Amino acid sequence: MQQFLIYFFIAVGLSMDAFSLALAYGTTNIAKNKMILLSIFVGIFHYFMPWLGSVVGNHFLEEFVTKSNFLVAIVFLILALEMFLSRKEERKGTITNFFSILLFALTVSIDSFSVGLALGITEKTIKIAFSIFAIVSATFTFLGLVLGKKLSDQFGKKATYLGIAILILLALKYLI
Repeated sequence: MQQFLIYFFIAVGLSMDAFSLALAYGTTNIAKNKMILLSIFVGIFHYFMPWLGSVVGNHFLEEFVTKSNFLVAIVFLILALEMFLSRKEERKGTITNFFSILLFALTVSIDSFSVGLALGITEKTIKIAFSIFAIVSATFTFLGLVLGKKLSDQFGKKATYLGIAILILLALKYLI
C-alpha cells in the first residue's frame, strides 16, 4: 500500500505540467470531445513514456533529460506565441487536429521518460506505477481543461492571457 502512495504522489508531480498546460488550453474554449480525447492521449503517453524510459535504461539519462528540457521549453514558448497571435480569432481552441493532440501529449509526458529510467532500475512493480501515472495524468488534464473553460466563460478573453502567462512560466521552468 505504501508503494502505491509513492506512485500516486509521483504521478501527481508528473501531472502538474499536464494540468497547467490543460488549464491554458481550456481558456481557448476547446470542444468537449477534444477535451476527452486529449485527456486520454495524455494518459496513454504517461504510461508509455516511462515504460520507454525503463526499457532504454540509464545509459542516456543525463544527456536526454538536459536536451528534452530545452526542447519542452521551446515548445511551450511557441505555443504561448501561437495563443497570443490567435487570441482575437474566434475559434474552438488551438487543439485542432490529431497532430496537435499528439504534440500536447508528448510535450507534457517527456519528463515521465526520466522517471521511467529510474523506476526501471529500482522497482519491480513498474507496470502498476505506469498505470497510476496514466490515470492521474488523464484526470488532471481533463480537470485543467474544464477549469480553463470555466475561467474563460467567467472572464472571457482575459483568461486567454492567463493561459499565455502559464505557458511562458512553464517554458521558463524548463529553461532554468
